[in-house]
Amino acid sequence: MNVKAYKTHKILPNEDLFAILDKYLPELSEKSVVAIASKVVGTCEGRVIKIDPNDPNQKDKLVKQEADYYLPKHERGFYLTVKHDMLVVSAGLDESNIKDSFSLWPENPQESANRIREYLTEKHNLKYLGIIITDSKASPLRWGVTGYSLKHSGFSALKNYIGKEDIFGRVMKLEQLNIADSLATAAVSIMGEGAEQQPLAVISDLPFVDFQERNPTQKELDDLKIEHEEDIYGSLLTSAPWEKKVKE
Repeated sequence: MNVKAYKTHKILPNEDLFAILDKYLPELSEKSVVAIASKVVGTCEGRVIKIDPNDPNQKDKLVKQEADYYLPKHERGFYLTVKHDMLVVSAGLDESNIKDSFSLWPENPQESANRIREYLTEKHNLKYLGIIITDSKASPLRWGVTGYSLKHSGFSALKNYIGKEDIFGRVMKLEQLNIADSLATAAVSIMGEGAEQQPLAVISDLPFVDFQERNPTQKELDDLKIEHEEDIYGSLLTSAPWEKKVKE
């Protein structure tokens, strides 16, 4: 597997995302994956809120509007939230690498990933091309963040080992490898989290990825989700005092 990140200019709200992709991405090859930082996609879609210095509760209100569920604010100023069926900090709201503003996730990141895949496959005359919209997350009991896939398109996100034998002939009952998150982790580690200014990456040489000549189906997207009660951390998730999204 090869991963290469690409430096861009400082991207401002409502810029043309496709013009940015045209300017900075190289000629793409079959069966490669393009990783794009969620902040770039959201910023280009105008998902940016100016910080109001006269409203000390602005961020709290925005998180509660953006999150599907949230827990009381942590002493460090963050919220633990659920959004798009994922456990994330502050519903994706961020202040880094954006001037005097809060950046939000794309309104519909799956539609964004699908549009990007369709645009790039046509532009580069490709049959198979993967897209991942990336972000970073904290992990329980571990310092440091890792990348993950907010949404994907153009390949199978899960590699299923259930029913297959391990090296000693034991049939596996639960094992599935999350290809989308694994690729996003590799991409984000190269793209960086600070002033690297590299929000794009191309991942190639991927014999282990099952590419698809289409966007993911709803069933494939649903298969990535897991109910709180069925999660390995279910006892923690179901006992937490979640509060529901605050309507605008």
